[in-house]
Amino acid sequence: MARVALHEANGIYYKEFFPRSPIEKLKALVKGSRATRARLHSEALLLAGFDAPKNISWGQLGNSREYLFTHAVPGFGITTWLRNELSERDPSSLKKRRQLLRELGIFVGRMHATGFIHGDLRSSNVMAAEHLDRFQFSLIDNERNVRKTPPSGKQLLKNIMQLNMLFPSDLTRSDRLRFFRAWHTQMRDLTKVEAEILGVEAYKWACRRLQAKGKMSI
Repeated sequence: MARVALHEANGIYYKEFFPRSPIEKLKALVKGSRATRARLHSEALLLAGFDAPKNISWGQLGNSREYLFTHAVPGFGITTWLRNELSERDPSSLKKRRQLLRELGIFVGRMHATGFIHGDLRSSNVMAAEHLDRFQFSLIDNERNVRKTPPSGKQLLKNIMQLNMLFPSDLTRSDRLRFFRAWHTQMRDLTKVEAEILGVEAYKWACRRLQAKGKMSI
């Protein structure tokens, strides 16, 4: 329900938001329009020290459509890193892949510990760029984010499940465990047992969804 374009030379994204349904106007009166939510939620992340697209300009078009111009964030989506950039099994690629997953876990854990829940935390919505031998992460598609301290277990479960929606060929069980252990280091309010239950349930939920989509055998 959106049109997206990139001016690659200038590093600028254009996103045009289409109304999803007639009730969208009513929802906008309470929570703000889709473009407004995307803009404000990215600004909230930036204010809290998390990288997100920086807004340039926004406005309204005809037929209840809105637009938003933002600066592009650096790097590739996590999906691209796992499937293309670090898909080889040589020692160098494996080392960097493990580093990526550990640092991603810490980043997502910090986000959750700060109270942010991403509206759609699929791996393609988390961008990563290498900088001084570390990975720098950015969050995109922030329209449906919420912030609640502390976040509910149901919200955490859904976000972790969304990140697990990758094929076994993309992410092994060891990979998932590596990410999850790093995530838990930032979630100090969760006991080890609570964290393990959440991790197992998130993985099972993701497997059920992948099986339903025909992307994973039982």
